[in-house]
Amino acid sequence: MASHPGTMRAVQYDKYGGGAQGLKHVEMPVPSPKKGQVLIRVEATSMNAVDWKFQKGVARPVMPRKFPFVSGFEVAGEVVELGSGVSSFKPGDKVIATNFPNGGGLAEYAVAPASLTVRRPPEVSAAEGTCLPIAAVTALRALETVGVSFDDRAGGASDAAPARKKNVLITAASGGVGHFAVQLARLAGLHVTATCGARNLGLVAGLGADEVLDYKTPEGAQLRSPSGIKYDAVVHCATTGVPWAAFARVLAPGGKVVDLTPGFVAFSTALLQKATFSNKRLVPLIVSPTKEDMELVAGMVKQGRLKTVVDSRYPLSKAQEGWAKSMEGHATGKVVVQVGGAQ
Repeated sequence: MASHPGTMRAVQYDKYGGGAQGLKHVEMPVPSPKKGQVLIRVEATSMNAVDWKFQKGVARPVMPRKFPFVSGFEVAGEVVELGSGVSSFKPGDKVIATNFPNGGGLAEYAVAPASLTVRRPPEVSAAEGTCLPIAAVTALRALETVGVSFDDRAGGASDAAPARKKNVLITAASGGVGHFAVQLARLAGLHVTATCGARNLGLVAGLGADEVLDYKTPEGAQLRSPSGIKYDAVVHCATTGVPWAAFARVLAPGGKVVDLTPGFVAFSTALLQKATFSNKRLVPLIVSPTKEDMELVAGMVKQGRLKTVVDSRYPLSKAQEGWAKSMEGHATGKVVVQVGGAQ
């Protein structure tokens, strides 16, 4: 028998637009897990750009929302009920999960596919864990897209090793994805140049960047390395667009720019470059996390090789404030909403 109440608190929006003010607190039925799903008592969820971009309608042509919609695509919590066919978990298991693109994390209970749910190591807090399925995995995949391989994929115990020595630029390096990308690139032995705001220069250097640029300075705006190196790869984490010409000036021959928040222009540019056989390429990246990805980054956090920087924490009752903080685009690390029992 399910050990949970019939209703729960949740935060939803019922139309496109509206920003943080468009969020509404409601009481709604606790969802029932379907075949292959688990029901999780949510301890923490985290904000991502995809939350408020979906609300703005950015994905409307290809992934329209059904309203009302409860956002929140990364959750950490405790399994309370299993859907049919699920035997890999039991009630009471502490887990990390992603429920993208269906959402549901901004609530006291959420369902997630068992195939995208992993056990949370005791060494990893709920607040740390909820930041991993999308943000950390996106950083991991971005680096793998430009040729970085991780020994952990083969069960090795050593730090990551690159396919060849590379110079990498990471934009918005103090943000939710960027701060993970800096650490992973450092683990990979890359030479890391990073951009961020002036107040976070020390933080990003501490995460492992060799060179840190204030994006508001002329050098930072032009993405120029202080040592004059050209980049083999750019992991573009900023949600604001950068003209391709700015990247092309600082890329080495054969260099790639991985755009993590691609829009129409990015996809069009990538198609044009493919058609003209350009040796410098823009790669729009849309990440679909896997269980293996999530176990990999959770293991790195457990081992102390990767850490989550939490910008701020909000209770569910103040989810609008966390939403607004995420929309500002200046959070240092991740914005977390603590729902119940989170540390």
